Amino acid sequence: MVKSLLIIAVLALAGLLLFATTRPDRFSLQRSIVIQAPPEKIHALINELRQFNTWNPYDKKDPAMQGSYRGPAAGPGARYEFKGNKDVGEGSLEITASTPSQVTMRLDMRAPMQASNTIDFTLVPRGQTTEVTWAMQGACPFVAKLMGVFINMDAMIGRDFEAGLARLKTIAEKT
Repeated sequence: MVKSLLIIAVLALAGLLLFATTRPDRFSLQRSIVIQAPPEKIHALINELRQFNTWNPYDKKDPAMQGSYRGPAAGPGARYEFKGNKDVGEGSLEITASTPSQVTMRLDMRAPMQASNTIDFTLVPRGQTTEVTWAMQGACPFVAKLMGVFINMDAMIGRDFEAGLARLKTIAEKT
């Protein structure tokens, strides 16, 4: 009886590990919002990292988070190093490209696990409004694939993106 249960447990674990290997090697997620403000006003709230952190949901998850800014105040080369609790982790965010319609950043995480992801903010004018899309993509190593079997990362991270975009909307629509 015990031997049979052990065999079943080993087969179930092997099946789970095998299933995880079939998951995609890359991930991509995005959320969008329409904001009643011109693209240039919104761009300034993204392209300057001190402004970005006024609405960045991850900066709000840990009030005791330590952070420091490096490089230029805005645009390519602007960098933010952070170290926070388990909800935030430790890493850096750097603007790698910026045009009036898009800001691209590189997110390098050191903890709780290492990862390097690309973040794009795209601004599309729509009359008196601007559609803002926050997208992130990167590699999905085996550990992330295995976690993805149990945790819906799109829903979990997507919630944070939605909260951040809502806060960006509130700030941008003031004045």
